[in-house]
Amino acid sequence: MESQNNSLNFSRRNFLKTSVLAGGGMLIGFNLLNACKPNVVPPVDISKLNFNDFNAFIKISEEGYVTIFSPNPEIGQGVKTSMPMIIAEELDVAWDKVNVAQGALDTKNYQRQVAGGSQSIRFGWDALRQTGATAKQMLVNAAAAKWGVAASTCTVSEGIITNSNGDTLGYGDVVKEAAALEVPENVKLKESKDYKIIGQDIKNVDIDKIRTGKPLFGLDYKSEGMVYASVLRPPAFGKKLVSFDDSKARAVNGVIDVIRFGDKIKLLDGKIGFTRVTDKIAVIGNSTWAAMKGKKALLAEWADEAKLESTEDHDKELFKILDGNKFDTRREDGNITKAFAQADKVIEKTYESPFLPHNCMEPMNFYANVTAEKIHLVGPVQTPAWLSSLVSGMFERKPEEVHVEMTRMGGGFGRRLYSDFALEAAEISDAAKKPVKVVFSREDDMAAGTYRPAIKYRIKASLKDGKITGYHLKEAAINSNMYGLIPNFFPAGCIPNYKVSTGNYQSKMTTGAWRAPYTNFLAFAEQSFFSELAEELGKDHPTLLLELLQNVKGTTDENIQYSGERMENTIKLALEKSNWGKVPEGTYQGFAAYYSHNTHVAEVADIEMKDGMPVVKNVTVAVDCGIVVNPLGAKNQVEGGVLDGIGHAMYGDFNFKDGAPQAVNFDKYRLIRMQETPQVNTYFVENDLSPTGLGEPGLPPAGGAVANAIKVATGKRLLKQPFINQLDASKSKILG
Repeated sequence: MESQNNSLNFSRRNFLKTSVLAGGGMLIGFNLLNACKPNVVPPVDISKLNFNDFNAFIKISEEGYVTIFSPNPEIGQGVKTSMPMIIAEELDVAWDKVNVAQGALDTKNYQRQVAGGSQSIRFGWDALRQTGATAKQMLVNAAAAKWGVAASTCTVSEGIITNSNGDTLGYGDVVKEAAALEVPENVKLKESKDYKIIGQDIKNVDIDKIRTGKPLFGLDYKSEGMVYASVLRPPAFGKKLVSFDDSKARAVNGVIDVIRFGDKIKLLDGKIGFTRVTDKIAVIGNSTWAAMKGKKALLAEWADEAKLESTEDHDKELFKILDGNKFDTRREDGNITKAFAQADKVIEKTYESPFLPHNCMEPMNFYANVTAEKIHLVGPVQTPAWLSSLVSGMFERKPEEVHVEMTRMGGGFGRRLYSDFALEAAEISDAAKKPVKVVFSREDDMAAGTYRPAIKYRIKASLKDGKITGYHLKEAAINSNMYGLIPNFFPAGCIPNYKVSTGNYQSKMTTGAWRAPYTNFLAFAEQSFFSELAEELGKDHPTLLLELLQNVKGTTDENIQYSGERMENTIKLALEKSNWGKVPEGTYQGFAAYYSHNTHVAEVADIEMKDGMPVVKNVTVAVDCGIVVNPLGAKNQVEGGVLDGIGHAMYGDFNFKDGAPQAVNFDKYRLIRMQETPQVNTYFVENDLSPTGLGEPGLPPAGGAVANAIKVATGKRLLKQPFINQLDASKSKILG
């Protein structure tokens, strides 16, 4: 990948427009993601566009203050801070003069107004820089014209333009003139050595509002005349509604109405993705308490419409897949059959994981007001454009009649990619003829989720003359056709005979993306297996990986997605910072490295034994994510991912019996606790490459590093998550 210290050659007219504000100042409108591709043809003549046709904005006041509208949903990953930082850097304005506001959805021109896949910064990096640099050049050009000098003789620092005579003008002094100028092309970007904002620790722009309880989240949103809805859904996957008695519910003080709904949502069946589509009952009240109390008073009769599956059924079906031959081949190199036949030794292991819920701190909720004039939607959603299109289809309305506003999200982790809760709000509002907010209880949230699918991996490797000659990875998963695994990640290209196969069992359980899809469990399975192979070969685990990575360096295989060189550097940094192999007696180390979401991560877990049980004390993380925009936010993302990965690998267990989840609140569902969280030390590989993802890549290696450390400490090789179930059952609490 090339260094980013260069100028970009995009046509600014394809996505940028300026205007003088009535109250003074300048507004710059730009279509952010269109700018990422050269020679994009605008959908219409840009001279006829108004600012509603743009999805991101910069507003510069006559006092020199800058408001940057952040276009992507804020899910806790920090884009509302880091994306404006990139613009402000190239705009060359002091950060204390920057205000950040959440932008609204533009369904006409926007390509990726999404929070998911850890891709917001990666996709926006070039366009954000170019936008800031272009705005700065327009302001410089305006100042130069005012002075009658060449723009090239002017310099800028923190919003102050200076000419060669030492005269100065602030941005606010020239905004009106700048708005009337031609948009320049081929503007020069800063070199990384000149960054003043990028690379600095910048606190979350919302942190003061969060800690003082200001309304930011979906649950905070209110409008005049708004009512609340609590929804009764089937008690198990495979059940359907037969009849219900709402007399007791209507008698609850504060209950306004009871509505059976679902017909409009059913029209979208096959388009929604992973939403459970069936008849539902909404209890509408003047408060969440009244609506939820009314729902509990409902009497409903349910009937089976499909087999009521249990965890034991899923286990049997997945093992049938692994033991059979009905697989889709995702990648095949060489001849694994021959490699296994000629091997000195063949090693095979099966790794198992359960379903997992998302358990966002803020339960699902959404506001909708469906009227003849427009459909107004407000709330926490990761895919606002998709939601807009679905609602437009539900009501056969023009896309421009659907207006989506995004609130800050109290967690998402993939759950809010699927807008079933927002669709419910829209249909209920239409039926009730009122603005409605649907609010899930914690029990609703866990019982009506889109879960991480249960998966089993079987990995088989052949050893010959001290080398790994063959590798076959089989995936058997619930609804895995929705995902598949990543066949071109490590170790693709490192082993001559290599095959990846996938099979799935279609279930009524709704499954979807869960933080670090594909890799959140696969990384544990693969890195545990490579640790075992290293032990069999008499080698150190990271040494084995470093040897294998030499085989992919300089590869011409365009399908290979990771970099051997970057992974090698990341591994070496983790080993150095963790004092690998040099820890005091009584400390046991485990290693794992993984590439996901365009980022290379290596982790070393240090554990100690206490009362016969492992305690994770420290995790050292090395990350190559390119240029680190905001080190403070980046560390928070990595550390949060590591703790999330350890917690779910150690404790996350979610089972079904006769179609019903067996845990619907935290009294039965185990999460990591404060005293169980280790110290996490994060280090970044320094380079000038474009930024890559950070919201998810820290999670996948964590489980593998801990499992491998437990193996060193106890001699026990863990094959199933959660680990707690394989450790001493009489000591089911890991002590901190």
